[in-house]
Amino acid sequence: MNIEAFFKISYGLFIITSEHEQVKNAYVANTAFQVTANPPQIAISCNKDNFTCQLIESSGIFSISILNQNAKAETIGLLGYQSGKNINKFENLGHKTSRQGTPIVTEDCIAWFDCKVMKTVDVGSHLMFIGEIIENDLLDANAIPLTYDYYREVKKGHAPKNAPTYIEPSRIESDKTEKIAENGTKYKCLACGYIYDPAIGDEESGIEPGTSFEDLPDDWTCPTCGSPKSMFEPL
Repeated sequence: MNIEAFFKISYGLFIITSEHEQVKNAYVANTAFQVTANPPQIAISCNKDNFTCQLIESSGIFSISILNQNAKAETIGLLGYQSGKNINKFENLGHKTSRQGTPIVTEDCIAWFDCKVMKTVDVGSHLMFIGEIIENDLLDANAIPLTYDYYREVKKGHAPKNAPTYIEPSRIESDKTEKIAENGTKYKCLACGYIYDPAIGDEESGIEPGTSFEDLPDDWTCPTCGSPKSMFEPL
C-alpha cells in the first residue's frame, strides 16, 4: 500500500472528552463527523486502549471541541500524548461543564458539541460512538479550524499512537533515512514542537547542559508532551 495516499483523506483535529463518577478525561482525535441532520448526530472513533473510551462506555456521554488552527503545542501535547491515568489534564486547562455533566474544553477551541451516545459499533482496535447532539455553541466565528493536513505539513506533527491514522514514523518516506546529527545540533519534537537544545539540557529530567541528543537515555521523553526520542528530528 502507498502510505502517502492515506494522508490525502481529509481530517480535522478535535478534543474528545467524557466523565464518569467524577473522573474526567480528554484526548485529541482526528475522526469526528456528522452522520445525520434529523436528529443531529455525530460519530467519533476511539481506540479501546484510551482511558476516555472507558469513560464514554460507562457514562454514555461525550463532547467534541474543534481545535483552533493556532492552538498551542502545549495543549495538543497535554491532551494528545499524555495519559489521563497518570495526570489530571483539566487542572490548568480552560473548560466548562455541560448540562448533562460532560467536561467541555474551551481553551484553543472554536466550537463544541455535547453528545449522548445512541449507538456503539465495534470496529476492531476502535469503538465508534454515534452520539446525538444535546447542545452546542460557537466560541469564535472568525477562527480557522485546525486540520490534520495543516498539523502535519505546517506544524510538523504526527498522529498519536492510538489514533486511527497512526503510522510508525519509520514507515513514512520522510523518516526512512536515518538522520545523524553532530554534537550540539538541536532536535525538534514532531508531536508538539518542543526543541531540545544540548546547550541547555533538560534540568527537570536531570539532563545536564552540554548533553547531546544521541547521549540522552533511551527512555528519555519530551518534557512537553511525553513523546519518545523516536519522535524527534534534527533541525
